[in-house]
Amino acid sequence: MKAVQFSTFGNPDVLQIVDIAMPHVGPRQVRIQVRAAGINASDWKKRQGLLDPILPQTMGYEAAGIVDEVGEGVTNIKLGDRVFGFCTNSAAQAEYAVLTYYSHMPASLDFPSAAALPVIIETAARVLDQLDVVDGTCLLINGASGNIGAAAIQLALVRGARVIGIASPEKCEYIRSLGAEPVSYGPNMTRNVLDLVPSGVDRVLDVAGNGVLPELISLAAKARNVITISDLIGAQTHNVRFSKGDDGRALYILAQIDSLIEAGKFSAPAVQCFPLTKVAKAHHIGETGQALGKLILTIDPCSTLVSNGTNTPSTEYIA
Repeated sequence: MKAVQFSTFGNPDVLQIVDIAMPHVGPRQVRIQVRAAGINASDWKKRQGLLDPILPQTMGYEAAGIVDEVGEGVTNIKLGDRVFGFCTNSAAQAEYAVLTYYSHMPASLDFPSAAALPVIIETAARVLDQLDVVDGTCLLINGASGNIGAAAIQLALVRGARVIGIASPEKCEYIRSLGAEPVSYGPNMTRNVLDLVPSGVDRVLDVAGNGVLPELISLAAKARNVITISDLIGAQTHNVRFSKGDDGRALYILAQIDSLIEAGKFSAPAVQCFPLTKVAKAHHIGETGQALGKLILTIDPCSTLVSNGTNTPSTEYIA
């Protein structure tokens, strides 16, 4: 089968589409014919050699597709079901992938939108759990307009929290549309937050990693009330928790997200799709901050994938 792989570390050009052996399921796993797979910042960190020194490496932790093999002990999924979830061996960007954690796809979503969900909703739900965000909590999110920030806003509101979101001025209306109270980045950030909450906030989630942890700690009174997912050095310097899932993941959210979407309480992110063969272009777009939504690789076994030949990548199909 075809899969994304690299055999040397470097820029996006090291990525190749190669033939690898077809994977098979173990107990409680399912294999899917992949229709869409997510791309995340961790993918280019892997490609740059910042995470794992072993070569070669395949790519991708999240995917959506159609089940074509089920493992022993799987009781709630059958052949032909549309599912989405996590591929724990980092090989989701391929024609077939084995999922270890999965659920039925939300009924109203297509494959790219479903593939965009696992990482962002698990990360958001996990940090809300770790921050103990409950009904009545006042939560401040730094970097609220990105995919994870937007997911955290929506899931926190479901819990009954009040949410204040820090973002660039042009994204403040988007923050408001999600149900949060927007505050712009800049030198007046702390004062503007205190104008909304004079006594300070209860908890802070730092998604942006833009070097303002001291200010965020002051707004939440104590470092233990702050979690970052993007500023490891700052976390070590200021005794703030850095969350990366090593101490447990919020996998339950995979099964819960369908009902939230159908109830109008959660909206999937916008997606920007590329055919599998354009994975290098997708990496370049993501690394340079040009993504127009969650980056997704698509595979349609009944079609020929082509590019639209413009600077704005897309996925087009010829039957």
